[in-house]
Amino acid sequence: MKILFYGFRHGHINALYKRVLACPELEIVGCVENDPAARAAAEKNLGIVFSDKSFSEWLSEDFDIVAIGCAYGERGAAAIAALSAGKHVITDKPVCTHTSELEEIERISRASGLLVACMLDLRYLPQSVKAREILKSGMLGEVRNVSFNGQHYLDYPNRPHWYYERGMHGGTVNDLGIHGIDLVRELTGLEFSAVDAARVWNAYATEQKDFCDSALFMARLENGAGVMADISYSAPSQAFTMPSYWEFRFWCERGMLTFNYVDSSVTLYLDGESEPRVLEGTPSGDYVDELLCDIKTNNTSTRDSVIASTKTALAIQKSAEETNV
Repeated sequence: MKILFYGFRHGHINALYKRVLACPELEIVGCVENDPAARAAAEKNLGIVFSDKSFSEWLSEDFDIVAIGCAYGERGAAAIAALSAGKHVITDKPVCTHTSELEEIERISRASGLLVACMLDLRYLPQSVKAREILKSGMLGEVRNVSFNGQHYLDYPNRPHWYYERGMHGGTVNDLGIHGIDLVRELTGLEFSAVDAARVWNAYATEQKDFCDSALFMARLENGAGVMADISYSAPSQAFTMPSYWEFRFWCERGMLTFNYVDSSVTLYLDGESEPRVLEGTPSGDYVDELLCDIKTNNTSTRDSVIASTKTALAIQKSAEETNV
C-alpha cells in the first residue's frame, strides 16, 4: 500500500515516518510540508526529499493512505480532505480540534468505509495489553473507580511556536488527555457518560498567559464508575522517566490494578492476599499493524474507537473551557 505524509510540525510524526520506512507493506509516495522551518528540520533529521506538489495536488494521485502531522488546528481539515479524496487516514493525536470537524470526519468515513487511525500508542504498551486481559477476565470484578496521571514536560522554550497561536493547539485535555481517555475506554470496555468537573488554566507558560497548560477533570463511566485525571504540562524535565508519567489505577470490586508507562509490568492488589502480584506485560503490535490489518479485513472497530475517544476528549475540553468563562 502507498502512503503520503502531510505535515511534520510535531516530533511525533517522525516516529511514524521511521516506522513506515521499516514496513515492507508500505511505500512512501511523497511528503508535503508548507512551513520552511519544519521542512528544513525534517530534511535534516529524517533525510526527506520533499515534493513540489501541494497537498491538494497529491490527493488526485493514486495512493491509499494519508499520514497527518501538521499543526493541531489544521488536522481536521486535512483529514476531511483526505477522506473526501478516497484515502484512509492515520494521524498523530489529536485527530482534530473542533467537534464539527469530527462530525464531518465520522460522516465521510462511515459513508465511504474509509478508516481513521491515530497514534494512540498507550494502547499497545505491553503493560496496557496485560491490564486489558486482566480487566476483561473478570478476576477483579466490576471497575468502580479510575484515576490516572499524564503530566508532561512543557519544555517551554522549545515547544513549537504554533502551540501558542490562537486556534492552533485546541486545548490540553484534547492534546494530552486523549491518551488516557482512550486507554480507559479500551481497557474497561466502558464509555464516558458524563463530565462532573473540568478545569484548564495557565501555570507554567509564563510568557503566554492565554495558553492553558494545566488540566484536571472528573468524569463518569456508563456503569457509574468515577474517573479522575491530571493531564497537565506540569512535570519537570525528567518527566518521561518518572512513575507519574502515564500512571493508571483501576479500583475494582475485588482489588486494584495499577501500571505506568516506564515499567512494563502490571501490579495487582487482590482482596485477601497479603502480597501484590506483579505480572509482566504482553507484547503486541502497534497502530500501523492494526491499520493494515483493518484495511485488509474491512474492520472498522479501531476507527469507531478513535472517533469515540476524540469525541469524549473534545467534550471534556469544552466543559473545562466553559468553567473558565
